[in-house]
Amino acid sequence: NLKISELVTRWTLRVTAKVLPWKPTAVFSGISVYNVKPGGKEGVEITGQTDYWDSINIKPNTPLSPPQNQYQKVPTNIAVQDFLNQLKPEGFTAAAAAPELPYLLLRRGDGYELRRYPGFIGIETPYVRRDYGFGSLGAFTKGMDPLAPSIMKVWNEDDLNEEEPNDKTMTWPLKFTNPGEGTDAPDPPASAVEKAGDGQWKSISIARTPERVIAVRTFEDAAMAPVVRNADRELREILKTDGLTPSEGSEKFVVFSQYDAVHSMGKRRSEVWIELADGGHPF
Repeated sequence: NLKISELVTRWTLRVTAKVLPWKPTAVFSGISVYNVKPGGKEGVEITGQTDYWDSINIKPNTPLSPPQNQYQKVPTNIAVQDFLNQLKPEGFTAAAAAPELPYLLLRRGDGYELRRYPGFIGIETPYVRRDYGFGSLGAFTKGMDPLAPSIMKVWNEDDLNEEEPNDKTMTWPLKFTNPGEGTDAPDPPASAVEKAGDGQWKSISIARTPERVIAVRTFEDAAMAPVVRNADRELREILKTDGLTPSEGSEKFVVFSQYDAVHSMGKRRSEVWIELADGGHPF
C-alpha cells in the first residue's frame, strides 16, 4: 500500500564551449521531475525523468508550489535557440572596477536571474552626482580593496517623505560573510570604522547588509533615470508573471548596480536589483 509521489530536484549547470575562440559559457537552471514507484533493491525505482529549464519552461501566472505544476513542455527548437543565444560573442567589454561580490546563482530565468548574496559590510554615502559618489568612496577606500558592484538606491519622487531619509545613496561592499559563518554581515575593517563619519568623511557611514535573495535584470543602455526605472518596471512585471514576490516597500525606490571602472571604454554591465520577500520565492 506504499504510495510515493514524484521527486523534484533543483539544479544549475554551466557549459563552456572551449571549441570557440572566445570560450563562452552557457548557464542553465531548472528542475528535474522523477517518476518513481516502490520496488528494486533500494525500495524505490525511477521509471522516468523530465527536465525543465527556468528560462523557457515556466508556465506564466502559476503558483510556486508544487514546483512541477509551474513548468510546461516546449518545442525542442526553443531550447536549442536559448543555448545558441548564450554562445554569441559579447564584443569589447568595459574593464571591471574591482573583483565582484560573490553570489550563488539560484535561477537563470527568461530575462532575469535570481541570486543569493551573502551578508556583507560596506560603506555608504549620499550623492547628488554619481561621479562625486565614486570619487568620495574611492578616496575613502584607498588601501581597503573594495568589491564591485557600486550599488545605488534612488527613491521614487512620489514616495519622498520629509520625515525619513530619502537621499540617493551609493554603497561599495568591503567584506562578505564566508559560507558556514551565518547570514549576518561580518565585522567592518578597523580602518573603515576609524574614518567613517569623522572629519572629511562625515557623510560616509558603515552599511551592514544581511544575506538575501535578489532578482536581477541586466540593461545595456546608459544608466540614466528613465532607463533604470524602465528596467525596474520590466523586472517587476516578470516577477509577477513567474509568481515571485518583491520585499515589502521595495516599490518606493529603485536599486541599480554598476560593475565597470569609471570612464572605461566598451560594453558596460549594469543591473537593476529587487530584493525578494521571505517566502516569495522557492529557494
